[in-house]
Amino acid sequence: MLNTDIRKVVVAGAGTMGVTLTRLFAQSGYEVTLWNRRQVSLDKAKDRIQGDLAVLAEQGRITETPETITGRISYTTEYACYETADFMVENIAEDLAVKQEFFRKICTLVPEHIVLATNTSGLRVTDIAQAVTKPERFCGMHWWNPPDLIPLVEVTKGDLTGDEAARIVYDMAVSLEKKPVIVKKDILGIIGNRLQYAVLREVLHIIEMGAAGPEEVDAAMKYGPGFRYSVLGPLETVDLGGVDIFRAVSNYLFADLGAETRSPVLNDLADQGRLGVKAGAGFYDYGPEEGLEKIRWRNDLFQRQWDLLKENPFKK
Repeated sequence: MLNTDIRKVVVAGAGTMGVTLTRLFAQSGYEVTLWNRRQVSLDKAKDRIQGDLAVLAEQGRITETPETITGRISYTTEYACYETADFMVENIAEDLAVKQEFFRKICTLVPEHIVLATNTSGLRVTDIAQAVTKPERFCGMHWWNPPDLIPLVEVTKGDLTGDEAARIVYDMAVSLEKKPVIVKKDILGIIGNRLQYAVLREVLHIIEMGAAGPEEVDAAMKYGPGFRYSVLGPLETVDLGGVDIFRAVSNYLFADLGAETRSPVLNDLADQGRLGVKAGAGFYDYGPEEGLEKIRWRNDLFQRQWDLLKENPFKK
């Protein structure tokens, strides 16, 4: 049985992610130890956390005083902190060898019933787990920067990660008021970075072709797909737009984008008559009036989002 009574959290690494995660855990009531090899980094982290909390207090975004929250945080370069941890998340260098060396060390200290998590951005959890004792308690917990503002946390199961460990990490993210997703297969880039870099690859190709410049490409993304994706996921977008429409476009566009010329998934849905909201089913099933309700919900959020952008344009 893995430990589910989590009160003491150790955050490893005092970089940008580790510092913010330390504050988030403390704001949620956990006792947190921020560990780092170098004391100078811890000193900077302490100043950063105190400064951030002061700003949040001024904005009225925290219900406790900064002193109460910082009272739950400790800073150390000593490995002894791992001996009493109830949960640990690692945020050190994005280097497989470095991460494996770290976990070999701390696995001699952390109790075997404690869940260990890595905030890797895209390395395979399975590869890092080669250095972990009892790898069934080891899981990916990928946050997006800035982690205090972006809701997504990707909970990635390695080949040997147990369901219990993944659920504990998932529940931990929920307790921090985040939006976690469980990634069932350990793939490079997880979900978010695969999507992000697929877009980046095509963006660079568009520029290299001379079809548009950086400003045009960024504007097209911000005010088109990016605007839409802040409210709807890609598959929800297909359902609302029509599976048949997206299949028709994909039949000529996919071949120009890469090696895949057809999508078996889109074809199967269309052949089954699952054409999205208009048919009551697509990637998702829609009850009576549910499709129209979702369209109204989408339109309301789009309008509010556009009003906000018009009221607060970025000025160079």
